[in-house]
Amino acid sequence: MFSNNDEAVINKKLPKELLLRIFSFLDVVTLCRCAQVSRAWNVLALDGSNWQRIDLFDFQRDIEGRVVENISKRCGGFLRKLSLRGCLGVGDNALRTFAQNCRNIEVLNLNGCTKITDATCTSLSKFCSKLRHLDLASCTSITNLSLKALSEGCPLLEQLNISWCDQVTKDGIQALVRGCGGLKALFLKGCTQLEDEALKYIGAHCPELVTLNLQTCLQITDDGLITICRGCHKLQSLCASGCSNITDAILNALGQNCPRLRILEVARCSQLTDVGFTTLARNCHELEKMDLEECVQITDSTLIQLSIHCPRLQVLSLSHCELITDDGIRHLGNGACAHDRLEVIELDNCPLITDASLEHLKSCHSLERIELYDCQQITRAGIKRLR
Repeated sequence: MFSNNDEAVINKKLPKELLLRIFSFLDVVTLCRCAQVSRAWNVLALDGSNWQRIDLFDFQRDIEGRVVENISKRCGGFLRKLSLRGCLGVGDNALRTFAQNCRNIEVLNLNGCTKITDATCTSLSKFCSKLRHLDLASCTSITNLSLKALSEGCPLLEQLNISWCDQVTKDGIQALVRGCGGLKALFLKGCTQLEDEALKYIGAHCPELVTLNLQTCLQITDDGLITICRGCHKLQSLCASGCSNITDAILNALGQNCPRLRILEVARCSQLTDVGFTTLARNCHELEKMDLEECVQITDSTLIQLSIHCPRLQVLSLSHCELITDDGIRHLGNGACAHDRLEVIELDNCPLITDASLEHLKSCHSLERIELYDCQQITRAGIKRLR
């Protein structure tokens, strides 16, 4: 049936349209193998309609610019989604050819493609007006010029990741948001030059924003984040871990303006206190994930408020929150989220936690992981009983 003869039974019995439909479910490697079976299968397997979504991450070490150029010529306008994550050999020239040939691209992942520069974003701006998701994380040659180009040529952009592009400043953010007001997700992790002024531009121009990551943007203060809260009422996920200048004013602003908040990561924000988390918990009832690692001022009072007001809580990190005691865990274990929601709780380096906390967590039937590193009062017997 699978002979090299194009008149093989399978080719006679099945219409080409049906074979093409079957091929559409195959991965890149299998399609290439099918292309070697016969002339007829070569045509079908390499049909552009089968190459709408391509992920070359598994082959990243072998991918060079010419491979991307050949793929773009083969796929043309069919290609909608391409991941070149980690393909260190791909540069601006290959991506210019790609942009010229694949003008219907909607999702492009260039995370870790360290050879690319602003020239790539200029090409995308010129040819790829339908681009919606773009990942440029760790492309450290990217500057404000890229954001200006994207603003001018990619008005449909909804998600942009420029984490660790540390040459970007407030001027680039200002240019970006003026042309891409429909942004829903913005990842700025490690963009260390960003100041509050950049956040004020986002708050003023991106009312659809749902996800914002500002991890280790060390210059950010309350002023900038409060502007985000007031302008982005649809915000569901905020990461401000490492932004050590922020205070309870941020938690109050989130509580007053962002009732849909589901994910809050504020690790190493040591100025946050029970007062702020009380306001947050009483107003943001959809919270599912909270990273409070090294929020060293919080006590059992925060856990009491979360247990009462946040029935959807699934993941909670309290590592290095050294004032937490068994009583706080008791309230959490009796809370609305305990029985069928809470999946992960991290209690590393909480010195006041004892085996009593493990007893309180027995009611958490959905619990998948609990971390207890350096909890000196936890015993093997207590862990065994919990298991």
